[in-house]
Amino acid sequence: MFRRSLLASAGAIALTGAALAADLPSRAPPPVYLPPPPIFTWTGLYLGLNAGGTWSNSNTVNTATADVFGNPALGGGVPFGVASAALATRRVPAKIDGFIGGGQIGYNWQFANSFVVGLEADIQGIAASNGSTLEFSQATVAGFEGMPIDQNLSSRRRLDYLGTVRGRLGFTITPTFLVYGTGGLAYGQTKSSTSITQIVESDAALPFHYSSFGSFSNSRVGWTAGGGVEWLFAPNWSVKAEYLYYDLGSVTYGLSPLQNFNSGGTLFTSGAPISRTRFTGNIVRAGLNYHFTFPAPVVAKY
Repeated sequence: MFRRSLLASAGAIALTGAALAADLPSRAPPPVYLPPPPIFTWTGLYLGLNAGGTWSNSNTVNTATADVFGNPALGGGVPFGVASAALATRRVPAKIDGFIGGGQIGYNWQFANSFVVGLEADIQGIAASNGSTLEFSQATVAGFEGMPIDQNLSSRRRLDYLGTVRGRLGFTITPTFLVYGTGGLAYGQTKSSTSITQIVESDAALPFHYSSFGSFSNSRVGWTAGGGVEWLFAPNWSVKAEYLYYDLGSVTYGLSPLQNFNSGGTLFTSGAPISRTRFTGNIVRAGLNYHFTFPAPVVAKY
């Protein structure tokens, strides 16, 4: 009898405990917190590489030659001097096209949420930038139609390197996509040369080739302007596409006298040539930048 009472009491206690457990609230698993996305900003220092192409806008070398002297004591000296100078006054094409590549460094500052202002400096070498033309021409001398003057004129231009120091002002279409305009100083190493060679045909008294040469080589400073787009595709990394127009100004250089002597060593004609050209052109390039001060993603602590 006692045993039955003990078993009944134990069963009642078990049922009561189960009922109380069923009435307690269930405990939910702890929430999972994900870190917020990175906070993008364009502010900071960056360094990068670029490559593209360049082509010139001004594509000629203009040579003008003044008739300084035609020996009146020698038959035909005056008309030959005039014809020689006129023949050596030419406009010759000399384009500068080539591959361009180099590097850039800059600093951006983002303000008012969507605006970016910055300063960038770059320098590029230019491959295959020679523009050279060899032109043959001929002039007939009035009264001496059987003795024309033949001429070879060669003009050459070259741009060895090109650099810029520019301000940039842009607007972020999205937090990671920037559209900008840019402009400032341009500089580069420019070269140009002109060579003239003439000979009078069928005149035993004037058997010699006579020639003139002049050149220019110097660094030039001018201006540049353009625009582009840049995309931050990952923390610390961006790619850009850019167009620039540059103008390094005009250069003028004198050539040696274009003098013709007869077989006896007497001066027959003399001309004074000068050449002039302008260094302007276009650049289209792509670039890759590394942003050193790009901030690390902000992660909340709980």
